[in-house]
Order: sequence, then structure tokens, then C-alpha cells
Amino acid sequence: MAERAARMMPASSTALPLALTETPNGAAKCPYLVVRDPESVRDVLHRPADFSPANALVAVTPLEGPALRMLQRVGFALPPVLASNDTGTHGGIRKVVAGYFTPATVTAMEPRIRELAREAAGNAADQLVRAGQADLVQTVATFPPAVVMLGLLGLPVRDLADLKRWGLDSMELFWGWPDRDRQLELARSAAEFYVWLRRLVAESVAAPGRNLFKSLAEHGLSRTEMCSLGYFLLIAGQETTTQLISTALFRLLEGSAPLGWKEAASETGARSVVRHVLATESSVPTWRRVAAHDTSLGGGRIPAGTQILLELSGNRITAAAERGNSSPQAHAGRGPSSGLVFGSGIHRCLGAKLAELEASVIVQETAAALPGIQLRDHEPEWIRHLSFQAPRTVRVMNGPG
Repeated sequence: MAERAARMMPASSTALPLALTETPNGAAKCPYLVVRDPESVRDVLHRPADFSPANALVAVTPLEGPALRMLQRVGFALPPVLASNDTGTHGGIRKVVAGYFTPATVTAMEPRIRELAREAAGNAADQLVRAGQADLVQTVATFPPAVVMLGLLGLPVRDLADLKRWGLDSMELFWGWPDRDRQLELARSAAEFYVWLRRLVAESVAAPGRNLFKSLAEHGLSRTEMCSLGYFLLIAGQETTTQLISTALFRLLEGSAPLGWKEAASETGARSVVRHVLATESSVPTWRRVAAHDTSLGGGRIPAGTQILLELSGNRITAAAERGNSSPQAHAGRGPSSGLVFGSGIHRCLGAKLAELEASVIVQETAAALPGIQLRDHEPEWIRHLSFQAPRTVRVMNGPG
């Protein structure tokens, strides 16, 4: 429990004057050194011995007693395995997981992705006929990425509504700013997810055929390590894609994308829009690192233990922090590019190509199936966590004529 609690609690700030990231309500709670210049971001990501990923999955808001006890009751534990692993075991584990995301495997998934996208777009069209309005987040963006992810990993496609709820709740628990009461609600959800995941791991290891957890067991991972890896992979592998799709659809319909809705109905147009969103407003706009020892970055000294927030694409959180930060490490530089949005180096996102493919196909098929729609709500509520962002809804209606 002590190790788990330590990994959930944010480390204290250092003596270096840090930029303060601001929560959506304006309260500065999360002190980080914000690094925005793409070359400096890349430098940090390519120096894992200097800038450790050990804080990548640490809860932004310290979890209080009731939430911790709720997790403890189900044996919740998240030892470092993949994204936060700074030990020599990382490379071998990553190789096992990467075997499920090869270019050939991703390419072979396109017909299935397109089938799911057309079915989802058809459901949205039916809802528009019946009700005169539809939410594209729920009708087209939510479930296809989860179906694709589970199928790709050789896991049973089931309990999708629960998986989506658990994913959103866990994002808020680990990357949001929940108060004590909200933490308890989210911890209850996380505990449910962990119990479900533990059963899935046991079932998968004993199942015939190839699947991720069986492969990890053959590599020598314990059940607890497999649950830790699966906990965040089953969230990141599909929920961030749902959020990317949601933002792309919203920006297209809002009119701030470089192309219009009609152009997005083509393969080229949809891909262009998705890449624009990745570069400017990705669903994962920031990620964290911590200085493993005294080091330097961009000509400035970085003391050991400095908590670092890397900007991968545009977002409101680090933009607010940057305005009050004159530190030499937080360079203004040129704007972010899609080349960094999935990270870089030995911890680069393994599902980058899959996410871009899914988002492009779903945007294309939705635009093609719903040619005359308009936004119904131009100011939806947004998910605004430290490292995740997207509109919660994209409500549309049929346009005139």
C-alpha cells in the first residue's frame, strides 16, 4: 500500500521557480516546470536517464484517506510496467506489447474500422430522423475505438459501456482535480474496473489462442503487473481516440478547421483534419517527466526531483501557466507539431498509427453519411484535465433544406 500511495501522490515542488498550471476554476494546484519548445520537449523525451517517466501516471491531486481505502479494499496496485517504467525491464515488455500494434496489423484493421464507422454513422443518421438531433460523441466516437482495441489485443469485446465509464472516471481520478467527495466516487469506479480487469487477466491467461495478457504472462509478468499495464492501456488505447475524434468533429462543424464538412467526407480531407487537430489540440496535449538527478535543459539548470510538464500540442492548461513563467527552460519557440503529439523516443505511443487511422476513417464516414448537419450546441462542456481534453458532447441537427 505504501508504494502504491506514493505513486498516486504528486511529488513536492523543488526550489526552482516553477510555472503553476491552473485548474479550470483558476486555482493553481499543480506546480510543474512547463516545457513548450518542441526541440526541448524532444530533448527531454530522448534523455530517459536524465528525465524519468516515473511520475507519468502519478495522480495529479493527492488521494485522500477514503479514496485510498476504497482502492485498498480491492487490492488495487499499479507497479511501473510500461509508461512509467524507468528500469531495464521496460524494453522487453514494450516489445511484447508492440507485437500487437505492428504496421501490418494496423493496416489489416482498416476494413473493420470502416465497417464500425459506417454502422455508427448510420445510427447517428437514424437518430437524427427520429429525434431531430444527435450527439456525435455518443453515436459515432464512443464505441468503435473500444471495439477495435479489444479485438486487436485478442480480448473479448464486452462490457463496453462500463469500460467507457471507467476510463473517463480514471482519467479524472489520476489527471483531474477532484475534491474529497468526488475522489471517493471515482475511486469506487476505479475499484470496479480493477476487479473486472483482474478477472479478465485470469480468464485471458487460461484462454486458447493469442492475446495480450497471455503473451505478457509468457514474458514473465505477474498478475499484478499485467493488471497495472492493462489498467492504463485499456483506457489510453481507446478513450484518447474517442476524444480525438470528438474534437475533430466539433472543430469541423464549428468552422475552425482548415477544411469544411464536405471536404472531410474524402479520405484525404479527413486525414488532413485529424492531423491538424493532432498538431493543435490533441486529446493528449501534455505529459510528465521528473528530473532523475541534477541536469540541464536549454542552457538552464534542472535540480533533481523537478516535476516537468511537456506540452505536446496546444491546450489551455499550459498556456495559462506559460504567461506567468520567465524560466529559461519554458521556451516560447515555434508552435507544437504533430511530430511530438504521440511522444518520442523509447516511450512513444505504440498506438499512434492506429489512433490516426481510426480517427480519419470515422471522421470521413460520418461526414459522408451526414452531409447536411449543423452544430446545435456551439459551447459544449469540455473535459479539461491536466493531460486530456475534448468536448464531452457534439450535438448536431439537420440543417435547412
